[in-house]
Amino acid sequence: MRGWKFVTNHALVLCLIAQQPRITAREISLTIGITEKTTRSIISDLEADGYVTKKREGRRTKYGINPELPLRHEMQQDKAVGDLLKFLGWTERHKRTNKEIAN
Repeated sequence: MRGWKFVTNHALVLCLIAQQPRITAREISLTIGITEKTTRSIISDLEADGYVTKKREGRRTKYGINPELPLRHEMQQDKAVGDLLKFLGWTERHKRTNKEIAN
């Protein structure tokens, strides 16, 4: 579908990373319909601003997200990016505490 969209490619990439932390840039690009180069550029943008973290696991990358950061537009800076992700279908995984791991 050509033309404008309600959700930007940055938000779509972030949403896919949140839903599938081990997704590849190629898989993201095929899902969204953008080039792999554009996908990697968006991931770099998101990483530079702290929305995404990357960790190597063997030959793959595992992504993390920071759902507490505010949305970037000045009109929505009172809202967390995690709120947008939840609206788009993301379910936050429960982080286990050291106490829970020990039991």
